[in-house]
Amino acid sequence: MECISIFDMLKIGIGPSSSHTLGPWRAAERWINHLQKENTFKQVTSVTIDLYGSLSLTGKGHATDLAVILGLAGKDPETIPTENIQNIIQNIKTTNKLNFGNEFEINFNSSKAITFNSEFLPFHANGIRFKAFSSEGKEISNDTYYSIGGGFVVREELINAKENIEIQKTFPYPIQNAKELENYCSTTKMQISEVVLENEKSLRTSKQIDFEINRIWQTMLECMYIGCHTEGTLPGGLNVRRRAFDMHQKLKGGMPYSNSKEWIESIRSTGVKFRQILKWVSCFALSVNEVNASLGRVVTAPTNGSAGVIPAVLMYYLVIENHEANFNHIKQFLLVAGEIGSIFKKGATISAAMGGCQAEIGVSSAMAAGALTELLGGTPGQVLMASEIAMEHHLGLTCDPIGGLVQIPCIERNAMGAIKAINAAELALDSDSKNAKVPLDKVISSMWETAKDMNSKYKETSEGGLAVSVNISDC
Repeated sequence: MECISIFDMLKIGIGPSSSHTLGPWRAAERWINHLQKENTFKQVTSVTIDLYGSLSLTGKGHATDLAVILGLAGKDPETIPTENIQNIIQNIKTTNKLNFGNEFEINFNSSKAITFNSEFLPFHANGIRFKAFSSEGKEISNDTYYSIGGGFVVREELINAKENIEIQKTFPYPIQNAKELENYCSTTKMQISEVVLENEKSLRTSKQIDFEINRIWQTMLECMYIGCHTEGTLPGGLNVRRRAFDMHQKLKGGMPYSNSKEWIESIRSTGVKFRQILKWVSCFALSVNEVNASLGRVVTAPTNGSAGVIPAVLMYYLVIENHEANFNHIKQFLLVAGEIGSIFKKGATISAAMGGCQAEIGVSSAMAAGALTELLGGTPGQVLMASEIAMEHHLGLTCDPIGGLVQIPCIERNAMGAIKAINAAELALDSDSKNAKVPLDKVISSMWETAKDMNSKYKETSEGGLAVSVNISDC
């Protein structure tokens, strides 16, 4: 049984896409590590990269080529100053030199070294092949990796090997599906967050867990704060105006604050009506994904394209539902959300290239709905019911980004997913989960069947739906 930590589901990285940006970035890092283990790293004088399938079809819009370059240059997506990215890329393209693995310089002409192939490789829609050559032109390495969603990466030669499993240790409460999770809660009389926390403690100390959860939340909060305070137009050519700034200006009025902590308190101090709640939640979600669309730092939740849903719903709880909320509530929320996401990954997919947008916004909405339900006092059964309701009403959602950019309709979908999550939580809290007609495991199974039946052009290829019905030149 695969044991997935919540910190695998909630990763800090650079936008705009976890599978098309963060995944290829991590694949480049893993390839370099492999070369080092094979003692061939220092023999490399040139490299080529082939992108396949969805990575190729929407690669330029998702900055896949830039992510690969940064990964090969030894830059870390968790720590790289985002304001330096364009200058780093421009310098490499201008000089045709790359500091390979951040250790030594090789010749690198990005326009010739990176090839976009529309062909799909057999294992997954997101394939990337790295080749390395010596000074004599001899091929040193030929390795294929797959970015399988949410920043997860597997190496082709080791698809069934332990090296591709992020965590190999057995949890005290190993969970493959929602029913097993509910059974543990029933027998131990623990909440879902408590069961998940015990699993995490088998991997890290309590202090490490709190540190990582706080780091994740601070990244989410910073992302929302930046998005709400940045105006202008998003890069990429669609001329999409940032809306979070304008919405925030209208909503905040004359509220004074100087940092994110004061910002939260200022929002709490306002009298908020139903329409304003909708607007605040939408503003939070839009802000995150506008940062994501501009190569900003976000948290995969479970992907970059759906990164706005969970922080928006958690922020809703902090500033609307419970003004006394503290770190323990944030921790509880993220523990539940991460576990629900892992169940979807095990039973279906979190990759839009494999399952359409139901695998991104649908899963993130289900994660947020379940987490919010526990914070609002829901039982484990109601938590799983809320997740089921949220996903049930995202089934069949296609992925058809205009111009291959994570902007239209992706940014708005995060706002819709967040609102649906809150609604799903309220429906579940007013229901007896014992009378639920559709268990969460059934909707996950249905989601996977829907994904397999879905026409491939609606799976993050920009070859169907809005991507072809809307003329980019008219944007």
